[in-house]
Amino acid sequence: MNTNELTNQFQSIFHTTEIPLIFFAPGRINLIGEHTDYNGGHVFPAAISFGTYALARIRDDQKLRFYSLNFPEINIIECELTDLSYQEIHSWANYPKGMIKILREHGHAIMTGMDILFYGNIPNGAGLSSSASIEMVTGALLEEYYHLDINRVTMAQLGQKVENDYIGVNSGIMDQFAIGMGKKDHAILLNCQTLEYRYAPIHLDNHAIIIINTNKQRTLAGSSYNERRRQCEEALADMQTELSINSLGELSNEQFQRYQHLITDNINLKRAKHAVFENSRTKEALDQLQQGNLERFGKLMNASHLSLQQDYEVTGRELDTLVDAIWEQDGVLGARMTGAGFGGCAIAIVEKDRIGDFKGNVNNIYRNAVGYDATFYTASISDGAKQLEKGVIE
Repeated sequence: MNTNELTNQFQSIFHTTEIPLIFFAPGRINLIGEHTDYNGGHVFPAAISFGTYALARIRDDQKLRFYSLNFPEINIIECELTDLSYQEIHSWANYPKGMIKILREHGHAIMTGMDILFYGNIPNGAGLSSSASIEMVTGALLEEYYHLDINRVTMAQLGQKVENDYIGVNSGIMDQFAIGMGKKDHAILLNCQTLEYRYAPIHLDNHAIIIINTNKQRTLAGSSYNERRRQCEEALADMQTELSINSLGELSNEQFQRYQHLITDNINLKRAKHAVFENSRTKEALDQLQQGNLERFGKLMNASHLSLQQDYEVTGRELDTLVDAIWEQDGVLGARMTGAGFGGCAIAIVEKDRIGDFKGNVNNIYRNAVGYDATFYTASISDGAKQLEKGVIE
C-alpha cells in the first residue's frame, strides 16, 4: 500500500477532502541480549522496515476517532478527549488513547480531537512489538500536529508508561526506545537501567536479516517469565553475601566464575550464568560490528541461542527445530531466537543470493518436524518513528 492509497482510504473513511500527514514507526528486533534487561544488563535492538503507519487530521471539537485498516470489522472507535479512560471494548485503540492521555498528564497541550487512521504490516503475533509501534507513531504525529517540545528518549519513557500504567503490562523500555531512537543501518547497545546507549553500524552488504516466525503463539505468560526473574533475583541475593553489586549485569564473566560457588541452587546458577554471559556478548557485539566483523557477530548470535536453550531454557521445540535447521544451511552467518521465547520468531543473517534455497530448505525441515509452515520476512534496518515524505513508503 502506498501513500496515495492510504490517503484515499483516510479521506473515504473520515469523509473529508483534507490531505493528512503520514507518519511511520517501525517494529523492532533484538539482535542479541535476551532476558538481560531486568538483570541490569544491555540489550541490542534495531528498528526494522515493518511497522505502523498513521494518518491524521485535527478536528474542531473534542472527539477522537480511530480506525485501523487491520481491523476493519471493528469500524471507527470513538471517545471524547475529556474521557480517555481504558475501555476493554476499545481494543487496539487503547494504545493511541493511552499515549494521548499520558502526554496530556505530563503537561503537553492537546486540546482538540483528531481523526487518526492506522495501518500496520508487522506480522501478527510475531513478537516484533506492534503495540510500542502504535504508541510511538501516535507520539510522533501528536508532536508534529500540536507542536510539542518532547525529545525521543522522553517519548519512549512515556510510551513505556502507557504499557505499565494504562494497559497494565509490566514491560521494559527496550521496545519504545528502539522504535523511537532507531537509526537506519544501525543497532543500539542500550542499558535499560541508565538509558545510556551507543549506535553500532551494521554493514550487511551481501547479507540480509531474515525474520522467521515459528507461527506458534508465544505461551510465555506471567508464570515462566516471573519464575526466571525470581531465579535471577535469588542468585543475585546469594552473590550479594560477599559482593557489593546491585545487579548481575555488573559482573564480568571472570567475576561470575570466581564467585559462582555462592549460588546455592543449580537452576539459579544456570539462569545467572546466562544473564552475565549474554550481557558480555552484547558488549562484544558492539565491538565486532564497529570493526565490520559480521562473521564474528554471527557466532555471538549462535552462542546466545545455545545459552537461551541450555541455561535459560526459554526456547522450546519449535524455536530449536527452526534454529537447528537454519544452522545447517549454506550462507548462514548466525541465527538465534529473538524475543521472550516459547514461540515467536528467530532471526538469521543469510547471504542474499542463497535466500531462496534457504527459505525452502528450512521450511521443509520445520514442516516435517512440527506439522505446519514457518513464515519468512526479509527486513532492512530502519530509522525510528518519523513523518514520511509524500510518496515515500517503506
